[in-house]
Amino acid sequence: MNLSSKIRFVTIIDFNGRLMFGGQREGISNYLNPQSERESLRHAIEAWKTRNKFSDAIGEGKYALAEYEKIKRITIPFDKNHLVFLTTEVDIDHNVLISNILNLIKQHKIQNS
Repeated sequence: MNLSSKIRFVTIIDFNGRLMFGGQREGISNYLNPQSERESLRHAIEAWKTRNKFSDAIGEGKYALAEYEKIKRITIPFDKNHLVFLTTEVDIDHNVLISNILNLIKQHKIQNS
């Protein structure tokens, strides 16, 4: 959340759909109801699993970005068992944000190895 005021929601989820960490920016209204939010997270997990089927041929995925009229949704692998899932305002420079998140993940891995 501290990386940009344009981040609406961020969480780290495992591949079973359990939220490990995260939350929504204070003062932001949800576009989705709680059931739809869970479905959106399940979809992100399943989509990432599908992408991983091809990693032997094309390499490991770095991130996935979907842009909608009202938000951008970004999914980034944290490790082999977890994803960073976030939504942002549409006008964010997602290239800068993604680069910063990848750097944070890299630093975390270095510190914990």
